[in-house]
This record gives sequence, C-alpha cells and structure tokens, in this order.
Amino acid sequence: MSVYTPRNSFWSSIPPVTKNLIIINFLLWLAAILFPGIQDFLGLHYFKSDKFNLLQPVTYMFLHSTRGIGHVFFNMFAVFMFGRLLEQVWGPKRFLLFYLVTGVGAGIIQQITWYIDLIPFMQAVDNYIITGEVGILGKYWNIDPSIPYSAEMVLRSRDALLDAMLTIGASGAVFGILLGFGMLFPNAPLYIMFIPVPIKAKYMVIGYGVIELFAGVANFSGDNVAHFAHLGGMIFGYFMIRFWKKKGIGHGIYMG
Repeated sequence: MSVYTPRNSFWSSIPPVTKNLIIINFLLWLAAILFPGIQDFLGLHYFKSDKFNLLQPVTYMFLHSTRGIGHVFFNMFAVFMFGRLLEQVWGPKRFLLFYLVTGVGAGIIQQITWYIDLIPFMQAVDNYIITGEVGILGKYWNIDPSIPYSAEMVLRSRDALLDAMLTIGASGAVFGILLGFGMLFPNAPLYIMFIPVPIKAKYMVIGYGVIELFAGVANFSGDNVAHFAHLGGMIFGYFMIRFWKKKGIGHGIYMG
C-alpha cells in the first residue's frame, strides 16, 4: 500500500541550509538539556579563560539557553522567516557563509566588549598583587582590607570569574540575517506585535540597531543579553553584503 505525499509540502518547501540550521539548533538544545557540560565546552568563553578553545567562536552560535524553549524557538523562527528568503536569493552556499561569518563576527565583537569591560578589573588585580592595596578591586569583590589575601587567592578568584563568562545563542547570526533582509528588501512591509501598521524593513532594522546600541551602552542591571554581539552580527553582515555588491556577486538585489 503506497502513501501519497504532496511534493509541495511545508517542510520540503524550506531551503536546505535554513532547514538544517533549525534542526541542528534544536538537536543541540535537546543535547544540552541531557548533557549540560556541552554548553561549558562549546559555549563561547573569554579568550583569556582556561575554558576557551578555538571551536567556540563557531560552536557557540548553535547552543541556546536550556531554561526554556523561548531562546532557541524565537531565534529559529527568525531564521525561518527571513533566512529562507535570503537563501533563495543567494543560494545555499553563500547563505551558509553569511550565517557563519555574522555569527563568528558577533562572537569577535563580544570578545572585544569583554576585553574593554575587564580592563579596570584586570588592572586592579595586578595592582593588588604588586602593592597589596585594595583600591578599586573592592568594587568587584567584598575584600576586607584588614585581611592579607595572597596573590594565589586573588589570581584564583580572577580565573574563576573569567571562566564563568559565557555567551551562547544564534542571535548574532540572526541579527545579521535581519540586516541582510533589510538591505535586500528595504521596503518590504513587516508587522510587529501590538503595532497595527506595517513598518518598512529598513526602518525596523535601523530601530533594532539603535535599541541594541542603547541597551549595550546603558548596561542595565540584571541584563544578561549580549547587545554588542547583536550589533556585531549586523556590522559584519553589512560589510559582507557591501563587499559582495562591489564585486558584483551574491545576486545584489536591492528592491526600492
């Protein structure tokens, strides 16, 4: 007995790279639930941490928070909504390259952000080891000046803090995809929840960029979102598309 399967089914209509990215991200999300150590090994650590390895700038973008399904679901929903259109325009190989470059680029910007943020802390640690003066190190740790902490204790605490820094998620690549969609289809109408009128894609992308920049600079207490990594994905995506357009490759379709 044969079973009829429509050729134009929903699943088969999704381009191959988009489809496989969604599958891989959900599979790794499930794997991380079963084996939590995956995130510690493949998530992006600070490059001066002992837990950092050269795989992480690529692998971190395929991992998501296991506290719920929202993180991976909304990222993959965006990949489905916008990524499949870019893949149809650029083709599988070029779209995959764009996805990986924007994701890696977001990780690079995150590393730079960490490095800049850590400059006063690292200087405070070095100063304590040399002089024994608490100074601004007290802003980061509750140090009792009357207790002589050894250099080994301070360095061990510093390393523990660096090891705890971790970034996961496809958001950098997703923001690159949003930027790409906005550049290829700038006047495409998009609807945002609770806003009853359509917004042109180019304005939505600009709005997202401004929001991420503001949130990153403001550095609100309790905010654990890598806003500058999101901007990094957009920045790398912008220059990649401009490079393709200059070289006359990548099907430079810019709809007015």
